[in-house]
Amino acid sequence: MATLTFLGAVEGVTGSMYLLETTKSKVLLDCGLYQGKREEEAKNSAPLPIDVKNIDAVVLSHSHLDHSGRLPILVREGYAGPIFMTRPTADLIEVLLKDAASLQERDAEWENKRRKRSGKTLIEPLFREGEVEGVMTLTKRVRYQQVISITNDITVNFAEAGHILGSAIIELVVEEEGTKKKLVFSGDLGNSQAALLRDPEVITEADILLIESTYGDRNHRSMEETLDEFEKVILQASQNGGNILIPSFAVGRTQEIIFRLGELYQQGKLRHQKVYLDSPMAIAVTEIYHRYQDVYNDEDLDAIEEGAHKIHSRNLSLHSLLPILSYTTSTEESIALNKLVSGAIIIAGSGMCNGGRIRHHLKQNLWRGQSHVIFVGFQAVGTPGRLLVDGAKRMKIVGEDIAVNASIHTLGGFSAHASQAQLIDWLSNFANTPRVFLVHGEDNAKLALQKAMLSKGYKSTIPALNQRVEF
Repeated sequence: MATLTFLGAVEGVTGSMYLLETTKSKVLLDCGLYQGKREEEAKNSAPLPIDVKNIDAVVLSHSHLDHSGRLPILVREGYAGPIFMTRPTADLIEVLLKDAASLQERDAEWENKRRKRSGKTLIEPLFREGEVEGVMTLTKRVRYQQVISITNDITVNFAEAGHILGSAIIELVVEEEGTKKKLVFSGDLGNSQAALLRDPEVITEADILLIESTYGDRNHRSMEETLDEFEKVILQASQNGGNILIPSFAVGRTQEIIFRLGELYQQGKLRHQKVYLDSPMAIAVTEIYHRYQDVYNDEDLDAIEEGAHKIHSRNLSLHSLLPILSYTTSTEESIALNKLVSGAIIIAGSGMCNGGRIRHHLKQNLWRGQSHVIFVGFQAVGTPGRLLVDGAKRMKIVGEDIAVNASIHTLGGFSAHASQAQLIDWLSNFANTPRVFLVHGEDNAKLALQKAMLSKGYKSTIPALNQRVEF
């Protein structure tokens, strides 16, 4: 009999990890970092809750670090087997994990300088770039809807999840003594209103279903309303001559915003002279998006092709829609943007303003009354982004006290996660009645989703950490 153990993302959103065991095989599903508060992130330094050398295969749902970020630790602890993922995910994790390793190494270096002066024990980074290279040598790239055997008794299929490029719904089939049992993990399901990617694929059969609940307690504002507000902010900024700053996450959100700006440009509604993408990681990710246009939805791909036709270009990329887009890769190019006082839209990381180049642009623009800051993603409590959203009048940025005179806007409809209604709609496609487990959500989100599902006739369980179930 097969068993499933919940090893992460059951007491919150991050740290995705599940262990599937049969009489013959052990497969790890995701290997993600804990993110958020300090006590959560401290869990990343603990030994992995598995015997690494007994794992036969790893299956990865997508590239976000809360699903992939402990893979280098897995390799360091001795794992040498295959790691199965979609082709775009393999390209993306190389960028994301190397960036994370660089930050870990740099932070450890600074901390150790302080520790040396005080005579304290030095620390090691969570993982290094060499361990990321080890992960990349183990990756097995799989196409969507390509059923493959990953052990003697388990097959996997990746279906499109529509969350970010390469994201997958994972279907694992276990065959024991002539009987087949199917486990489905939703991964992170996408918002069907979002741009570029296709909607999550319909799955109709499962014995056990793990479904995410990140936004299980709410429904998103309609994309039509969100885009109307986005257009009004752009128009207002163009009328008073100020710059627009958009703090954005490198994977998914940045590409969505560029696409939406491209739509406005093609409609003649974007009067700013230039759009700058000022994030080396977001630039690298955007180029990866350009490689995999075969997973775009038809409507948005048609728009890109039409944009390319208008500018007589064979290059089908987001530049086709938004030819005024420029990449700024070097530090010198980024610093040069500080001289711009009007007419520019600057997209830069980090999405919550707690790092990256956006801090320097805020320092140069927040005190200007004609400037605008548009937040397109969730701002966690305690982050600079949350302080601005909550109405801070002054902020300390890069060591300087800055007056907040710019207009601050929050657009909540650009989420890359399915809403409560979308999650239940996806669940309604199952022809049978699987055992449903709610994962990847805060307590209030899981409880709200559980209640809403029950009102539609779907029972579900909220598992505990380390809980083991048979199927």
